[in-house]
Amino acid sequence: MSLTDKAIDRIRDLVQSGELPPGAKLPPEQQLAAELGLSRNLMREAVKALVVSRVLEIRRGDGTYVTSLEPELLLSGIGSAVELLRGDNMLELTEVRRLFEPVATGLAASRISAEGLAEVERHLEAMRAARDDVEELNEHDAAFHRAVIAATGNATLATLLEGIASRTLRARIWRGLVDDNAAGRTLAEHEAIHHALASGDASLAQAAALMHVSTTEQWLREHLDRGL
Repeated sequence: MSLTDKAIDRIRDLVQSGELPPGAKLPPEQQLAAELGLSRNLMREAVKALVVSRVLEIRRGDGTYVTSLEPELLLSGIGSAVELLRGDNMLELTEVRRLFEPVATGLAASRISAEGLAEVERHLEAMRAARDDVEELNEHDAAFHRAVIAATGNATLATLLEGIASRTLRARIWRGLVDDNAAGRTLAEHEAIHHALASGDASLAQAAALMHVSTTEQWLREHLDRGL
């Protein structure tokens, strides 16, 4: 472990212990460096790294603060990291989505509000209207799933799945471009998910979501095997 990594860990320990809670202002650089037994250069490097990872934020003219530490903030970088993955990793991401999204959809069926269901319905209607426009169809496809996952009330789960979907969204666009029947199948699968949500049937919602993600995974696997 490098000296910078050790410095990062020292500051993270203060955050994790609650000594520096969300929203707290860090002591002046020289004071904090002395308290932790670090050089000022190491302190600066550690702070920079923690700013990048959204643990700290620098407010110009005011000082350095601990962020809210909310999942939406700390996990927001997953999508950017996922975008760098290549080749068979796309399949691995789809497998991860298959593990998480059906369970989340089942949970949403037991928790979704009337407002949440209306939001899901709005994007389903938009998908029907855009069935001949691949880009718009997929835009509302992604929004449909965001609305479903948001209904779980679980911000951590929503952020994780959003990060994964940022890559699989490309796969769905690709699927629409090369498969003329994709729009019809996609709509039918989303309608099944909506029906299960409206019925409040968690098991049916989980099954419908599993079918949807599995067909996408199967299609992607076949096309990758052909070298497309």
